[in-house]
Formats: sequence, structure tokens, C-alpha cells
Amino acid sequence: MIKVSRKTNETDINVELNLYGIGDASIDTGVPFLDHMLDQVARHGLMDLTIKCDGDIQIDDHHSVEDIGITLGNAFVQAVGDKKSLIRYGHSYVPLDESLSRVVLDLSGRPSLNLNVNFTRAMIGTFDVDLISEFFQGFVNHALVTLHIDNLKGINSHHQAETIFKAFGRALRIAITKDERQEGIPSTKGSL
Repeated sequence: MIKVSRKTNETDINVELNLYGIGDASIDTGVPFLDHMLDQVARHGLMDLTIKCDGDIQIDDHHSVEDIGITLGNAFVQAVGDKKSLIRYGHSYVPLDESLSRVVLDLSGRPSLNLNVNFTRAMIGTFDVDLISEFFQGFVNHALVTLHIDNLKGINSHHQAETIFKAFGRALRIAITKDERQEGIPSTKGSL
């Protein structure tokens, strides 16, 4: 179990992450829609995840969402360690009714985000969909992964977002899977 904390003038965040768990989640970010999305990541990624955030949500949700991405990324990079014997790459397609998303990632050691989602509305309840890119940018910058997210179809913005986070969890699950035939670092360079 990896434990990471981040405290700024805007947020106070504690994350506990077990990459090889059973999908247990205890999420309290102060941003209910984000709680729902992170629960999807844990359940579909079979990770045990606890997140507690006290943020300046009286201003808006931006600082909390971005800093949670950063803190989860910090926990993730510690949890994967040297990446020996890992599959390294992960991908998943996930549907939800009319929506379909694809997430492809590489534990490359190089942060890169390519997000291609045309949300059909700007808000999901009180949640600003622009914050989804802020979460993932914070994550990739600190987890040091290459992440491609494509919503291929969708009319309902909630469904679009949910397919993204479910596919993200499943792609992570694949990438961190141990490959018994891979003894070292899965790279011709010898490092990631």
C-alpha cells in the first residue's frame, strides 16, 4: 500500500493506493461526480484506493480535481516502481449505452496526454467537464505515462465521462499486470 499526501494553500489530499487489490474504494474529494468517476477507476482497475481531499471548493472544483490527479499520479509512479516484469501497455474499449470510449496507455516514463472528447454539454450536474482534462493532465505529468483517451461515440455527457474512467481503470489494470516471461524492464533501452 502506497500512501502519498499533498498539502498546498488550496488543497490537503491523502491518497492510499494498492495496485493489486480487489477494487475497494473510499473516495471523498468534496466533488461528488469525481468521487463517482474515481470509484469506477478503482473497481474496474481492481485497485484498492482511498482518497480524502479538503479543497477550496467554495471557489470552484478546479484546484481539487487537478491536485487529486497530481497526487494519484505520484502514488501510481511509486507503486509501479522499476516496472520490471510489467506488460507496460494497456488498452480498453468500454461502452455505456450509446457511449463508447477507448483508452490506450504506456508506462513510458514520458508524460503525454492526448484527449479527444467532444462532450455534448459543458456541465454534468455541477461538474465542469473541462476539469476532466485537468485531472488527467495532472495524473500523466506525475505518473509519467503516455495516455490516449478517445470518446468514439456519445450523446449523454455522463455516459461519455463514465466510459472514459472505466476504460482508464481497465487499461491501467492491463499495463501493470505481471508478465512471467518478461524478466527485466519491458524496453529495448533497458529503462523506462
